Amino acid sequence: MNKEFFEAVAMLESEKGISSQYIFEKIQAAIISATKNTYGNRDNVVVDIDPEKKIMNVYVKIAVVEEVEEPAAEMTLEEARNYDANAQIGSFIEIALEPKKFGRIVAQTAKSVIRQGIREAERELANQEFQNRHQEVVTAKINIVYPDTGDAQIEIGRATAILPKTEQLPGEKLEAGQLIKVYVASTTSESGTSYAHISRKHPGLVKRLFETEVPEIYDGTVEIISVSREAGSRTKIAVNSHDENVDAVGACIGPRGQRVSNIVDILCGEKIDIVRYNEDPAQYISASLAPAEVLSVIVDENGAKSCRVIVPDSQLSLAIGNKGQNVRLAAKLTGWKIDIKPLSQAND
Repeated sequence: MNKEFFEAVAMLESEKGISSQYIFEKIQAAIISATKNTYGNRDNVVVDIDPEKKIMNVYVKIAVVEEVEEPAAEMTLEEARNYDANAQIGSFIEIALEPKKFGRIVAQTAKSVIRQGIREAERELANQEFQNRHQEVVTAKINIVYPDTGDAQIEIGRATAILPKTEQLPGEKLEAGQLIKVYVASTTSESGTSYAHISRKHPGLVKRLFETEVPEIYDGTVEIISVSREAGSRTKIAVNSHDENVDAVGACIGPRGQRVSNIVDILCGEKIDIVRYNEDPAQYISASLAPAEVLSVIVDENGAKSCRVIVPDSQLSLAIGNKGQNVRLAAKLTGWKIDIKPLSQAND
């Protein structure tokens, strides 16, 4: 009985990640709570668990009295000496209880308390898992994709979370068992339970992927200044080098384009424009509109962070982008309002 009990606790610790000490404490509390009514609602039930010797003993302490008033917690000297020949009035004797002889209600109560304790421990582990991964990219395993909503239940370490359909990349098809990269955008706590906002559309995902893929970003030589993203379609990322001998854009692209290619693969083919940051707003804005050619940038002198950009007539549609995407991403990347005009209109 004891051997099987300790083996079950060890298995629970291994599979769930819940410490055996926590489980023993919950089991002690459960047995005491479940048997309390039987023994006069007193704290006279003792559960002694020795993990090293793999022994668990449950016993009740009964007071030896001249006249019994509470049969569940007291007995006469004559009765006591059936258990302990040296018993005296005013002393206590310990009577071993066998858990297998507990009544059905006691067993069910204990089981309920233990299960509740395990659930609380699992929630706490999940809370820690999410808090430790806050604003980080993690590899998650897809457990279930719900056909009615398209939401996916994912596994992150020992915790599970939901990746909503609205936070998945447009057009991607997720399958159970698949491994994907996700971003833990934020965590909230409610009634002791943590909930994580998991996303594959958040700009932070791209930023963290570059930090992982590019050693120069990881060691601080190259800095990510800004990221603007329309997930599943296009991202612009502005980078700056703190070492004149290191090309920030080249470092992000990598040898033969391998570094940026790896990130594009993770993002299911999403296009990525890597922009060289410049403290001169005109040069920075010009670079942000790539791949379009820019002739000039006229900055509003009123300090409204607004500018007019002149491009060749042949480059107008490229500068604006499909449905205005290129200029929209450039404006978000730089923080400037950008008005694009073709050269013909500028001359007029």
